[in-house]
Order: sequence, then C-alpha cells, then structure tokens
Amino acid sequence: MITILADAAVQAAQTAAITGNIQGGLGCLGAAIGVGLVGSKAAEAVGRNPSASGKILIQGILGMALAEAVAFYAIFLGR
Repeated sequence: MITILADAAVQAAQTAAITGNIQGGLGCLGAAIGVGLVGSKAAEAVGRNPSASGKILIQGILGMALAEAVAFYAIFLGR
C-alpha cells in the first residue's frame, strides 16, 4: 500500500512538471505562428506598395517583437 502511494506521488510530481512544459511549448508555438503571419503580411504589403517599405519594415519589426514577447511570458510564467 505504501509503494502505491509513493508511486502516485511521483506521478503527480511528473505531471506537474509536464504541464509547465506544455504551457511553454504552446506559448512558443503561438508566437512562432504570429511571427510568421506578421512576416508574410509585411512581405505582401511591400509587394503591393514598394515605396512604403521603410514604414512597413518598422511596423513588421514591432509586430514580431510583440508576438515574441508572448513566448517569453509563457516560458517564465509557466515555471
């Protein structure tokens, strides 16, 4: 009976560690998708209006930085 309780405690600790990793992984996945969308839309916008490439570049970099911040929040707050 004692070994069953000890095994349950070990499994509970392992499950708690996995959930933090899953949260961080999903947060990084969301950030990667966001950066990809920002990059593709910025490239599309430059293709439509090449003369505005400087303004589009600045907005794209800001958008990517904000999307990457989500990954850091997920990693650091998940621990």
